Amino acid sequence: MSAFDSFPLGRPAFVTHVLDRAAHLRTDDSKLLALEARQDSRAYVVHRDSLVVKKAAEGPRALLTIDEALKFGANPGTIFLGLRDGAAIFGMGIAAPAVEKLLTRDDVAVTELRGMAMQGVVPPDQLSAIAMAKSMVTWHQRHGYCANCGTRTAMTQGGWKRDCPNCKAEHFPRTDPVVIMLVTHGDKCLLGRQKQFLPGMYSCLAGFVEAAETIEDAVRREIFEESGIRCTDVTYYMTQPWPYPSSLMIGCTARATSEDIIVDRSELEDARWFDRAEATLMFKRQHPDGLAGPHPFAIAHHLLGRWLHEGPDAHA
Repeated sequence: MSAFDSFPLGRPAFVTHVLDRAAHLRTDDSKLLALEARQDSRAYVVHRDSLVVKKAAEGPRALLTIDEALKFGANPGTIFLGLRDGAAIFGMGIAAPAVEKLLTRDDVAVTELRGMAMQGVVPPDQLSAIAMAKSMVTWHQRHGYCANCGTRTAMTQGGWKRDCPNCKAEHFPRTDPVVIMLVTHGDKCLLGRQKQFLPGMYSCLAGFVEAAETIEDAVRREIFEESGIRCTDVTYYMTQPWPYPSSLMIGCTARATSEDIIVDRSELEDARWFDRAEATLMFKRQHPDGLAGPHPFAIAHHLLGRWLHEGPDAHA
C-alpha cells in the first residue's frame, strides 16, 4: 500500500479517531488499575520521537501488552488514552538507559514514528492514539515541576492532569495552535521550503498563532512575514493533530492580493509561485527536475491536492 493509499485526500496522519477517550474513567483510580491489569489492555511506549515496537514475522508491532511494555523497561506510570473495542489503551514513557539496552536486542526496535508512518509500517488507524500517547508522554517529561512554585508535581486523572502538593496549582496538557495555509493567486499557488526539507521538496507556509490573535490574522501575518505576500479571503479547511511535540495544525486557504515575493531567509530557504501544471507534477512526484510537494502524511499535501482537484476558483 502506497502513502497515497494510506492517506487519501482529506485524511492525513493522526486524524482517524478509533478510541473512546472515556474521560469519565480518568478520576476513578481503582477502575484504571483494574483496566491496566487486564490481559486485553495494551500500550504504546514512546521515547522522544520514536516508538518501541515488537518485531514479529508479519512486521513491527507498536501496540504492546502491558507485560511486554514493562519487561522492555517502560516507566510504570501509565497514561490512560481510552478504550478501543472495550479494551484499555495506555501511553507509557521509557528512560534512555532502558532504550540503550533494547538496542542490543533482536526482538525489539526503537524506531522513529514519522518514518514508520510515512512508510505505512504503522496502520493509519492507530496513528491518532499514538499521537495522543506521544504528546502526553512528552508533556509529562517536560512539566514535572510546578510552574507556580517549583515543587515536584504528581500525575493524576489517568495522566491528564498534574497537581502541585504545595501550592495546589492544577496543570493540564497544552496544545499549540499552528496555521498552515495554501495561498493562491489565480492559477498559481505559493509554496516554500525550509533548509531541513528533503532536496527539492516544497510545502505550504505555516506558523504559530500568537497570543490574542485570530486564526485569520495569523494566516495573513505569517504569509506576509515569510514571503512578503499580502492575502485576504482566509478560509478554514481542516485540522491535523501534530505531536511534535503537541501542536494542532489548522489548515486554511487564502487568496493573495500581491505577487512580488520577498523571502524571509531566517525562516525559509526559498518561496515561489507554481502554476497548476507544475504543482500537479510535484504533487504526483513526476516533476522532471525532481521537485516534490509535501508527503500525504501531512495536511499540506491535502491542502494542495484539494486545490488541484477542485479548480483555481473553488476556494479563492
